[in-house]
Amino acid sequence: MNQTISPRASVFNIAVIVAALGYFVDIYDLLLFSIIRIPSLQSFGLSDEQIKNDGLFIINIQMLGLLVGGILWGVLADKKGRLSVLFASIILYSLGNIANGFVQTVNQYALVRFISGIGLAGELGAGITLVSELLPKDRRGVGTSLVAGIGLSGAVLAYFMKQHFEWRTCYFIGGTLGFILLFLRIKVAESGMFHQVKQSQVSKGNFLMFFTNANRFRRYMLSILIGFPTWYVIGILVSFSKEFGKQMNVSGEIDPGKSVMYAYAAISLGDIIIGLVSQLLKSRKKALFLFYGITIIGMAWFFNLEGATAQDLYWACALLGFGTGFWAIFVTMAAEQFGTNLRATAATTVPNMVRGSLNLITLLFTGLQASYGFIHSGIITAVVIMVISTIAAIFTQETFGKDLNFVEV
Repeated sequence: MNQTISPRASVFNIAVIVAALGYFVDIYDLLLFSIIRIPSLQSFGLSDEQIKNDGLFIINIQMLGLLVGGILWGVLADKKGRLSVLFASIILYSLGNIANGFVQTVNQYALVRFISGIGLAGELGAGITLVSELLPKDRRGVGTSLVAGIGLSGAVLAYFMKQHFEWRTCYFIGGTLGFILLFLRIKVAESGMFHQVKQSQVSKGNFLMFFTNANRFRRYMLSILIGFPTWYVIGILVSFSKEFGKQMNVSGEIDPGKSVMYAYAAISLGDIIIGLVSQLLKSRKKALFLFYGITIIGMAWFFNLEGATAQDLYWACALLGFGTGFWAIFVTMAAEQFGTNLRATAATTVPNMVRGSLNLITLLFTGLQASYGFIHSGIITAVVIMVISTIAAIFTQETFGKDLNFVEV
């Protein structure tokens, strides 16, 4: 079964709804470790210093899994179809999260998060590609924003599950939700564009094609660089808000899980609004620059919380989250940059390259600490990332309203 674009296709069709629910479960599982990092590692008998260091190790291993999975699923989505990847990735991350409920050591924890990361890498790119190809171009941005906006609220559910259940049970819940999703996927049609390309002799899902042509390589690298602020904010500032709060003498007990919940509730709202703003401005780039500005304001507030309250820190995380609520537009831009035979590979690998970049960002952040201390290292890293991403956005091609029925040769 396949489906071609209807000029009257609704942004609330079954493909959009199921992609949004799929991403909801994806984000629940992806952010669960950041939310339950402290209680889960405390159950292993670790000290505060070990919890900080081993927590950073595990999240980096998880991001490495996302990087590997991004390439794997992206290639398969362009070779075998968008739906095949959605099914396979859900099965893998659901099994991985159930296995997470049984780990007993840090190394076991890291290994299973790596496997889960591979599975989690396939959901967003394949979903965004499918929705982009099924919706008319004048509604594409709104549809993909709804997918991300609804999906990102999965982090809010993860926080509330953590409040009511033991950490192992939270992983079992995530795995169960994933298997429930498989039944919903059955009603979703494959993209008509993919079926057309499938019959042709053009090379499909060839990851190396991004590196064999100067123009394609430029488009690919710029697509990755514009997303850097997202995982710096979530992976460093929000996930380690407790440690930042201590350094800035923030009063009150800081719960990193609550920081993540505030950030993702705001990200979810931001992702929906940026889609509407992009539609209003008839431009992806103008909307992106607007949200970069909000992110910079959020960073300035976050790094000036000396002596503030824990609640002030949570609200700063919320503003940072809202500002980095350009995830949907950034992934949609990646999908729109490339032809149908490479589109899923781009839309799946690009966000996971950004997630994987957290390893490099972490190296910069930790490498600076010996000379500049914890807070100032965070500020320097923030400035470097925002400069890189802004320059990349300036040189990125505008894709609003672009016809996607083309191939890369």
